[in-house]
Amino acid sequence: MTISPTVLVEDNVQMDPWHPRAAGPQRRRAFSAADKLAHLTAYEQACESNGGGAYLRREGLYSSLISEWRKQRDAGVLDGKKPGDKIGKLTTEQAEIARLKRELERANKRLATTETALEIMGKAHSLLEQLSESADVDEQRKKR
Repeated sequence: MTISPTVLVEDNVQMDPWHPRAAGPQRRRAFSAADKLAHLTAYEQACESNGGGAYLRREGLYSSLISEWRKQRDAGVLDGKKPGDKIGKLTTEQAEIARLKRELERANKRLATTETALEIMGKAHSLLEQLSESADVDEQRKKR
């Protein structure tokens, strides 16, 4: 086991300007409901072009914030809030509503995919029937 040497820093010594906390401690950022909705919209647009991670890094956000804000948005907590209004944790009813909305959205997406697949299968079936009928007509002509 190696013990690293401890370096004492005097109180009046200025930190390296490239150090993350060179300017001193930073205040915790507070986001209004409008800010949260704007970040959610921008993040979701960035995700469409595979730029979600870059957006989070550029804005200094964490994915856990996005997840929490989505839950709040889906539960309707962010709607109609004025700047400066406190937004607390979701109640159990709001969390349940948000969960059910997400579940409904996933089910609707699966339904749309299934309907598209069935439509494609129907078209493929009719095409194969047409090919089969034309092949039968060709065989009957050859027999004559």
